[in-house]
Amino acid sequence: MPEMPAALPHSPAAERNREPILKVLQAMLPANGRALEIASGTGQHAAYFAAALPGWQWQPTDATSDGFGTIARWAEATGTHNVLPPRRLDVMDAHWPSEGEAFDMPLFDLIFCANMLHIAPWPACRALMQGAARYMAPHGSLVTYGPYLEDDVSTAPGNMAFDADLKARNPSWGIRRRSDVEREAASARLALNARFTMPANNLLLVFQRSG
Repeated sequence: MPEMPAALPHSPAAERNREPILKVLQAMLPANGRALEIASGTGQHAAYFAAALPGWQWQPTDATSDGFGTIARWAEATGTHNVLPPRRLDVMDAHWPSEGEAFDMPLFDLIFCANMLHIAPWPACRALMQGAARYMAPHGSLVTYGPYLEDDVSTAPGNMAFDADLKARNPSWGIRRRSDVEREAASARLALNARFTMPANNLLLVFQRSG
């Protein structure tokens, strides 16, 4: 797999977690499909995952268009041809994407969202679940990645400090309780299908349609 260019704007967290996430995706996904990424940020995940999953068409999105040039350059630097031009998508909007032409059918086999829920107001969780239910294929998956609080698992000191820091920066932010996220998923008729423990006290959660 091509090395990532150091000169482009990058997220150290995305660089650290891309390989562990990719291993889970490779184990759970079929050879071909359509992926929608929510909150793509720099585009590092899109470029890295698309390069490793050549049978997948990857649609990056973000709430603003500010970083679209960086997303495109990451894809170009890795030589991938299966990353589509980024689209503006605010999960709070009733229709995805937020502007321009509607997404082409068929629906997405994978909707991927990393490290968004704890740096967004809580209503964004419900919006993510409801939107995923609208745009996910019948047997598709919503995959979320990041830190979570769990009722039956002790919270790591690092996550406790991180949660306090998030709330100090913005009272509407904070590490979300997994049971609360599952409750919002259930309101959209999605259910937690798999839970993967990841490095640095993160979790990868796989939601699919219930029933």
